[in-house]
Amino acid sequence: MGDGPTDPAEIGEQDAPPVSEKPYKVIFEANKCIGAGKCAEVSDNWSLSLETGIAQPTAYFLSAAELDENVRAAEVCPAKKDRGVIHVIDRETGEEIAPDPEGDGTVSVDW
Repeated sequence: MGDGPTDPAEIGEQDAPPVSEKPYKVIFEANKCIGAGKCAEVSDNWSLSLETGIAQPTAYFLSAAELDENVRAAEVCPAKKDRGVIHVIDRETGEEIAPDPEGDGTVSVDW
């Protein structure tokens, strides 16, 4: 990864399924999750642990059929003052699909 900052879009790619099968992925800032559970209300991929108060995805790599519900989960997350902690990334372009608060595809992970 070199000496520069880590590109969030590159996280997890070394063990990833082929892009042709799972063209999207989730990056989740679990340390900033506030446990609102909105993601679990709109997506079967997300659950909220009553024990920890933290959400968790079932899968981090997504097919086209799984995209819409995960985009919705990212959009409804109220953490980080409605900027969200669930990020859906297009693996081919490296751009953020949701929540994309800047509107330009820049990955909005804070670390």
